[in-house]
Amino acid sequence: MSKKITIIGINYYPEDSAIGLYTTQKAEYLVKAGFHVTVVTGFPYYPQWEIRKDYKTKPYLLKETINGVNVLRSKQYVPRNPTFFKRIIHLTSFTHGNFINLFRISKPDVVIAIIPFTTSALLGWFLKLRYNSKLWVHIQDFEFDAAIDSGLLSGKAKTVFNGLLWIEKKLLSKADVVSTISHGMINKLQEKTKVNTYYLTNWIDISLFDTIENEIHPYLKSDNFKILYSGNIGAKQDWELFFSFINELRNIKNIEVVVVGEGAEKEMVINKLKRFSFVKHFNLVPFEELPLLLSSADLHILFQKTDVIDTVMPSKLLGMMASGKPSIVTGNLKSEVATIFKESEAGYYFKGNSINEIIKHVNLLVHNKDLSRHLGKNAKQYVNMKYSQKEVLDKFIRELLKI
Repeated sequence: MSKKITIIGINYYPEDSAIGLYTTQKAEYLVKAGFHVTVVTGFPYYPQWEIRKDYKTKPYLLKETINGVNVLRSKQYVPRNPTFFKRIIHLTSFTHGNFINLFRISKPDVVIAIIPFTTSALLGWFLKLRYNSKLWVHIQDFEFDAAIDSGLLSGKAKTVFNGLLWIEKKLLSKADVVSTISHGMINKLQEKTKVNTYYLTNWIDISLFDTIENEIHPYLKSDNFKILYSGNIGAKQDWELFFSFINELRNIKNIEVVVVGEGAEKEMVINKLKRFSFVKHFNLVPFEELPLLLSSADLHILFQKTDVIDTVMPSKLLGMMASGKPSIVTGNLKSEVATIFKESEAGYYFKGNSINEIIKHVNLLVHNKDLSRHLGKNAKQYVNMKYSQKEVLDKFIRELLKI
């Protein structure tokens, strides 16, 4: 097997969460399977929205080899306060710099363009035209739909939205295959394009959680009932509900809430947390520590905005479930995440305004450890059955060899 693969996407190692993590694992899995893989990407910046310290002084165009993967980077503009128009500049700078990088690679057999950004598909189309390569577009988030669902667009931004959606459709029509990570997103995708679609879910390596025995992460060492949120602190989460939730928790004894995350809304969240002595914040842990962190909690929470339906699929969900601990999740009842919780019986899923129900079920879990263990066991079994890394990526490779 000697197919040459070029992957284009803004997020890559050493970013070790969300899209960067999955793109890195995908590239390295392909290398182990015998492919020659080149990644065209930006400088690491997410979720802190700041270029990593050890990359700040590196040249504008950078070439690295990481775990057998050739990595070509260009240094993109990264706004500290990512408003809509600053995000557009961010996207444009990534696209411009990596257009130059396209002339530094040899002919690929297949180009995999990761969205976000949509312009990754534009760069991929250029390689397709130049080398007659096949183009596979993989959508992790519908970035334009998610932006408007999350309320990021207003005023003048709305006037350009239809134009961006038109460009997105045109670029998708240039692909040979378009994939995305949930069945709900596949349905949305099929409204946008008639190109062949493929369900390429995110995955989890369950074995990383199996080696943890009687260990507790330093952030969660207290004897209290520990509720954990770990992930991006951004606009897709319902922080208004979160603060209503912890305000109600004041009335329950021996509760501790730990927020482990970074992102565009971090400063706002940290400032508001100062009023709650039983809530702690820490920055994200390295990927190697994540299984221990997640396994050390008694309960996971994930509060999503109810307007966001099937434009994103929270990757953190798989880690939460693989930890073998129950979760309380909120969001839109029509979303695929709601279906997952109904099928798996891994915890509880509520509408965003169900604060009384949420508190009632926290109390239930605090006082019923057998129920917590039962829900956690269901969660782990479900992700092992549906989202095993080996099965997902082996099937993906078989599909890749067909095009």
